[in-house]
Amino acid sequence: MDLATITRDVHKALQELLEVASLQPKQILVVGCSTSEVGGEKIGTASSLDIAQAILAGIYPLVLEKKLYLAVQCCEHLNRALVIEKAACTQYGLEEVTVYPVQQAGGGLAYQTMHTLTHPLVVEKVQGHAGIDIGDTFIGMHLKPVVVPVRSSVTKIGAGHLTLARTRPKLIGGKRACYQEP
Repeated sequence: MDLATITRDVHKALQELLEVASLQPKQILVVGCSTSEVGGEKIGTASSLDIAQAILAGIYPLVLEKKLYLAVQCCEHLNRALVIEKAACTQYGLEEVTVYPVQQAGGGLAYQTMHTLTHPLVVEKVQGHAGIDIGDTFIGMHLKPVVVPVRSSVTKIGAGHLTLARTRPKLIGGKRACYQEP
C-alpha cells in the first residue's frame, strides 16, 4: 500500500470537489472512510491508522486553507456519529455526545481526527454542504437534503470506491417558477 499515492489521490479528489461545490468558509465538509476498504479488505475488518494518517494528510491542509469545518464520520459501532470542531458545534447548534472514537469502535480516520483537530468533539448528526465517501460508508444521512453527485478523475482511494457529493438548495414552485433572476 503506497501511502503517498493515497494522500495524493484524496487531495486531488478534494480539490476537484471544491472546484465544483463552491464551499464558503465555515461550511461543513463531511468525510466518511473505511480504511479497511482502502487497504483492500472488507469494511470494518482491518482498520489502519497509517492509512487514516495518509488520508487526513490529503484532506486537512485544504480544509484549513479554505477555512472549512471537517466532520469525519465514525463507523456503524458509534451509529455514524461525527468528529467535528467545537466551533462548528457552536455555530450550527449541534448537540455533543459522549464517546471517544477508537480504532476498533469509531474507525481509524475518526480516531486520527480526534488527534488532529484543535478542539474536537463528537456529535450525532450534521447537515454538511459537501462530502467525500471512501469505501462506501454512506455519508448521505449527514448531508443537506438535495445531494448532487460530483464526478472526479479519481474513482478509488487505494482499493476503496470513491464517491463525491455537493448539495444545493431545494428547487420549489412548479412549472411557472423561475430559479434565477429573469
